[in-house]
Amino acid sequence: MISFLRGTVAHVGLSTAVIDLNGAGMSVQATPQTLSKLRTGEEGKLFTSLIVREDSLTLFGFANDDEREVFDVLLSVSGVGPRLALAVLAVHDPEAIRVAAHTGDSKTFTKVPGIGPKVAGRIVLELAGKLVPHGRATPAGAPAVSAEELWKPQVVAAMTSLGWSEKDATGSIDKALADAPELAGEGNVAEILRTTLRWLGQDGARAGNRVGSRG
Repeated sequence: MISFLRGTVAHVGLSTAVIDLNGAGMSVQATPQTLSKLRTGEEGKLFTSLIVREDSLTLFGFANDDEREVFDVLLSVSGVGPRLALAVLAVHDPEAIRVAAHTGDSKTFTKVPGIGPKVAGRIVLELAGKLVPHGRATPAGAPAVSAEELWKPQVVAAMTSLGWSEKDATGSIDKALADAPELAGEGNVAEILRTTLRWLGQDGARAGNRVGSRG
């Protein structure tokens, strides 16, 4: 694994830079913010992530290790490739991404070109627990954040991305967990979502039976 590159900056383009490593030019793709810090002819350092495909080896570069870590975690989301992950970092800094993932703020991700509500909902769902904001300490005297305040927005965001309104999603979650309060305490976003979707399916079946019985 190539963790970083340090060498003379041979070229800086719109989306790539070339770092001269003792006569060998290494091409690296990076965000405009990262590229703006490089100067041709001067020494530069980029933290890197190597993406291996059947027909290519592509290096992606970052200004610091935190950017690279967030990039690698974004790649764990189904449907998010390296170019889309880099686009997220081009719009938001790592801490903003951590906060959005931690609080279930899918709207933050829809600000990235190429990411619609459905993909944004999938991102906050699959990143639940994987990205934690740095320095997110509760100020002295501030009320503590409940577990529900952390997981519920993420489940609601996932359901709205699937077509439910925010009001219907919130009501369904409350009803689905009425018989499973332990899930609310554990705060497992994926399990709560599955439980709510199962409840909706069963409730729909019950509603259909009631309609049929009246006929």
